Amino acid sequence: MAFKIINAVEAKPGINIIIDGSPCLVKSQDISKTGKHGHAKARIEAIGIFDGKKKVLVTPGHERFEVPLIEKGKAQVLSISGDGNNASVMDLESFETFNIPIDEDIKDKVKEESQVEYWKVNEQKMIKRLT
Repeated sequence: MAFKIINAVEAKPGINIIIDGSPCLVKSQDISKTGKHGHAKARIEAIGIFDGKKKVLVTPGHERFEVPLIEKGKAQVLSISGDGNNASVMDLESFETFNIPIDEDIKDKVKEESQVEYWKVNEQKMIKRLT
């Protein structure tokens, strides 16, 4: 998988970065001033793309983070599991079928035969929105 590398001071809100092996969306960032003998510190608040967990970390400003490349694809929903958390979908370009979790925000709106957009990061996939 391809990554881009950025410093902690470049992790602006809206950018995706990898924290502890999971892709996260940066919600806020604060940069402290450098000290007499120290480095600038960056306080980053992020939310996991797939798990929705909030992560807060304080790192030196020169700390490096990986920025994942998010692959987006379109698919058609073939069926939805009984609990409504997963769906069986068919990719509209390759006609591959696979099971995929549904994002909590759109779980009630996804129906059979509807077209959806899914995201793929680090071999993890999730339905993110209706098309």
